[in-house]
Parts: sequence; structure tokens; C-alpha cells
Amino acid sequence: MDSQAFWIVVGSGVLALVYAFFAYSKIKAFEVKNERVNELSEIIHGGAMAFLSREYRWLFPFAILVGALLGFKIGMGTAVSFLVGALFSAIAGYIGMTVATRSNGRTSYAATHGMNEALGVAFRGGSVMGMSVVGLGVLGIMLCYVLFKDPNIITGFGFGASSIALFARVGGGIYTKAADVGADLVGKVEAGIPEDDPRNPAVIADNVGDNVGDIAGMGADLFESYVNSIIAAMAIGLTVFGGRGIYYPLLLAGLGIVSAIIGTMFVRVKEGGNAQVALRIGTFVTGGVMIAGSFFVTKAVLGDLTLFWAVLSGVAVGVLIGYVTEIYTSGDYNSVKQIAKSSETGPATVILSGIAVGMKSTVIPVILICVASLVGYKFGGLFGIACAAVGMLSITGMTLSVDAYGPIADNAGGIAEMSHLPHEVREITDKLDAVGNTTAAMGKGLAIGSAALTALALFAAYAHAVNLDAIDLKDPQVMVGLFIGGMLPFLFSALTIQAVGRAAQSMIDEVRRQFREIPGIMEGTGRPEYERCVDISTGAALKEMVIPGLLAVITPILVGLILGPEALGGLLGGSIVTGVMMAIFMSNSGGAWDNAKKYIEEGNFGGKGTSNHAAAVVGDTVGDPFKDTSGPSLNILIKLMSVVALVLAPLFM
Repeated sequence: MDSQAFWIVVGSGVLALVYAFFAYSKIKAFEVKNERVNELSEIIHGGAMAFLSREYRWLFPFAILVGALLGFKIGMGTAVSFLVGALFSAIAGYIGMTVATRSNGRTSYAATHGMNEALGVAFRGGSVMGMSVVGLGVLGIMLCYVLFKDPNIITGFGFGASSIALFARVGGGIYTKAADVGADLVGKVEAGIPEDDPRNPAVIADNVGDNVGDIAGMGADLFESYVNSIIAAMAIGLTVFGGRGIYYPLLLAGLGIVSAIIGTMFVRVKEGGNAQVALRIGTFVTGGVMIAGSFFVTKAVLGDLTLFWAVLSGVAVGVLIGYVTEIYTSGDYNSVKQIAKSSETGPATVILSGIAVGMKSTVIPVILICVASLVGYKFGGLFGIACAAVGMLSITGMTLSVDAYGPIADNAGGIAEMSHLPHEVREITDKLDAVGNTTAAMGKGLAIGSAALTALALFAAYAHAVNLDAIDLKDPQVMVGLFIGGMLPFLFSALTIQAVGRAAQSMIDEVRRQFREIPGIMEGTGRPEYERCVDISTGAALKEMVIPGLLAVITPILVGLILGPEALGGLLGGSIVTGVMMAIFMSNSGGAWDNAKKYIEEGNFGGKGTSNHAAAVVGDTVGDPFKDTSGPSLNILIKLMSVVALVLAPLFM
């Protein structure tokens, strides 16, 4: 690799981590002068870190075992890359979880000083996660490249990141939704107490779950997409442009880091202003700087602008998918309002309306993904598709910062409620939380779009590795692979939804027991056993994540060994098509149900405590595992199977 390009890429990764360090230092320097806020923040922090440490204790032996098998069958270089990828993904999750749970109480207290102060603390907390992911991703890839000098060996790094991501997403999703369903059904519907009420035994587990699912889970998801898109582009680029093809995607990633840091400087809001607009401006600035910069990087590295259009399509589609998602999941638009209106005729019509919205919401994102793929292929062949994926994910530093802000703001609202802070504070945190719900839905949209393009790039790299010029659909073995691949997202979703159901039942039983047996809970004189609910969610999540995780790893190996590389190509194709559709449908249905409930809680269609509200709560509860467990986990399923096929390609030839 050109030494100048090498130091530019390494410098950008270091810059991201330095930014994250200073952002965290600024958060730590903010003093909270409220004992109750500090106490609740510490309880949530303890629960989140306890889950993470137990999860990592489970994953450490798994990583060692897989690394040993890779070393034996593929090579020590791939094994070392795998372990480095798993380690860096785990470190990113640890940093994000630590900072988020240190930012939530500070955001609550900052709201006593106004909207801009609270937004600043919450967004800085999110930006630590965003910058840590991109910084560690770039530096991890560079470390493996320095050690092995071969993009094909570095695919092990992506495999390691994918393995951690799957368990973090599935385990985190089961944890957060078991707590959420238990807190909502027993607390809101049966006991009639408001959200984040300290009398609810599951309220702390619910707040811990926001961090476990939407900080560690989303961070691991985008870390995996980010590094795998770069690695796939490096592997294909080597065959097309030689050394320039290796460091071109890395330079794009470095440019994306600088663009994201510039974008964060534009996230400001005046008192009484709109936080959503502030975050949107930051995202558009990041995208604009990235597009302008990639024009010059492409010209300087490759000598012409052909591949610039592939990168442009990726960046543009990434931003657009986020805002299309908003149209289907935000209370400002007609889709959510129609679901809220359907609550007048009961929970059945709420569920039917939400399913219809989710299905319709697949159309535009799929067309956009197709456009990015076709533009990428027209201007650069398979390398163009990979560059479109890199372009889409180049602004991950900013998009993940915005996305991670959401659960911090959500926690801040819960802490404000439980700490009995002034009503004006809760109004500010509610506004920030409402924006956070929208950014979370947009983040999921981007995660799905990037997963689709990353999986296509990995598929292209796999096809190149096994010399697969075309897949013959007349071949019965290919059709078998295609059907198995198409079925897997449905089976995977069923397993994760069932897991949430079982875990939620245990949580519901425990919350009911505490309401029944602990005197004075409803009067506010008895203290609920919060720790018991946290322990139930933790144990259930760790137990239930094993089978879905193994399914994603073992299935492509068996198909490749038994039916051959062509059938495995069919399996990957089938899983990408149905997996992307299911992920969009489930994520957007769940988001729409959630915001329909919130729309009613704002006073529309009768408001809180009415039969309409109860019907909307049922829809929201059905949507919880859709949008926070099964839907997001499908992103990782399709990427993990593709990267397993790529890493183990020598075994299938």
C-alpha cells in the first residue's frame, strides 16, 4: 500500500478515537447535583454492564473455538484476523454501553438548563459510539493488513465482527423486548400506571434494555456492515486495480470519518427549536462533505471519475432510505395516523393496519437498493457495487451518533420521571425522546439498506473466490439452495419471536408476583425488586440467543459441503431477497405501531387510559419484537452467512 495513503487512513482512525475521547471527557466533566438522578443512572449502568460482561463470558470460548477451527482448516492468518475482529467489535460495544449509561442521567439533569444543553449531552454520548465504531473498524482492518498483506485473509476480521454482532443483536433484542413487554402489559394495561413509573418492577430492566439493544446491538450491527463492506471492496478491488483498489475504499472510509466530525459541529438547537432539524442538518452536512470529498479522492486515486457515481449512489441512497423510513414510522405522516385511527375498532384492526403499512414500506427502499446496485454495476462492475456499499456506510460515524442518541434520550426521560424532576424537564426529555424514536427508525432503515448492499458485495466476493461466473437456476441443487435461503429468514424470525415470548412470559409472571406480594408498591411506599427483573431478562437473553446464532453459522457450511458452491450461492441469494424484505417489513411495522401508540398518548383519538390507547398498546407490544429483535437481527443473518461463505470458500471448491 502507498505509504501516504496508509498514514492518511491510520490518521483518520486515530482522529475518530481522539474525538470520541474528548467527547467522553466533556460528558464526564458535566456534574449532576441530584442524588436520585445519580442513583438511578448508576443502577442502569450496573445492569447494562452486568449483561455485557456475562454475554462476553459466553462469547469468549465461542470465539476461541471458531478461531482454532479456522486456524486448522483455513490458515492461522484468517484465525488471527477473526479473533481481532471479534475483539474490536466487543471493545466498540463496551465503549458505547459505558458512555451511554454515563450520559443518560446527565442528559436528564442537563434538561434543567434547557433543550440545547440536554441535546448536546445526549448527542455527545451517541457520537462516542459512532466515532468508536468507525475508528476501531478502520484501525482493525489496517492492523490485519499490516500483518498479512492479503485482503482475502482479512475476511476473517469481518467474520469475527459478524459473529459478535449476531449474538449482540439477538441477545440484546431478546433482553430489551422481554423487559419492555413485561413493563407495558402489566404496568400500563393491567395496573394502569404510566410509562417509566418507579412503581413498576420492570422499569429499570426496560431502561437497561434500551442500551443493551439499541446501543450495543445497533453498534455491533453497523460495525459489522462497515468493516465487511470495506473488506469486500478491498478483495474485489485488488483484482481490478491492484494496490489502488485496496486503499481506495479505505480512503473513502477515512474521508467519511472527517465528514462525520464536521457534521457533528452543525448539531445545534436554539431554545424552543427543533432537535430533529438539528440532527438532520448534521446528517446532510456529513453527506455533502462526503460526496464532495469523494469526487477529489476518486480522481486522485483512480485517475477518472467513473467510480465516483457508484459512491454517490451509495451515499444518496443511504440518506434517502432513512427519510423514507420516517414517512412510514413517524407520527407526523399519514401511515401512523391511520393506524392510530384504526384503534377505534380494537386491537385487531390496529395489528392489521400495522402489517399493511410494513408491507407497503418495502417498495421504495427496495427500489432504492436496486438503483444503487445498478448504478454501482454500470460504472464499476462488482467493484462498483462494493463501492456503493462503502459509500452508504462511509457516513456511519454520523448516522450511528444520531441513532445512539435515541436510547440515551429515552433513558433520560425515564430517569426524569423516576426522579420527579420538574414538569418542564420532562417536556424537554419527551421532545428529545420523540425525536429519538424517529432517528431509531431511520437508523434501522439505513442498517437494512447497508446490510443489503454489504451482503451483495460479500456475495460478489464469494462468487469471485469460487470462480462462479453465473448461477444456473435450472440446476436442481441451486434451486434447493435458493429455497433453503429463502426459508431461513422466516425460521430465524420465528425463533427470535418465540424467544421474546418465553422471556416476556417470565417477566410478566415476576412483575405480577411483585405487585401481588410486595406491600405498598402501588402507594409508593414499598420498593420493587428491580434487580430480580434485570436478572430474568439477562438470563433469558443469554439462553435464547444460542440456537438462532448457531443456525446462521452452521447452515451455509452444511449447504456448501453437501451441495457445493453453486447451491451455496443460491442459498445466499435466497436469504438476501427474503431477509431484506422481512427486515424492512418487521422494523417498519414495529416502528409504526410504536408511534401510533405515542400519537394517541399525545391526546389524539381519546388519549391515555381509553380503549383506543389499550388497543394501540397491544399493537405496540406485538411490534416490539418485530422492530427491536427479529427485524434488526435479519440484517446480521444475511451478512454473516455471506461472510461465512467467503471465508470458508476454499473448503467448498
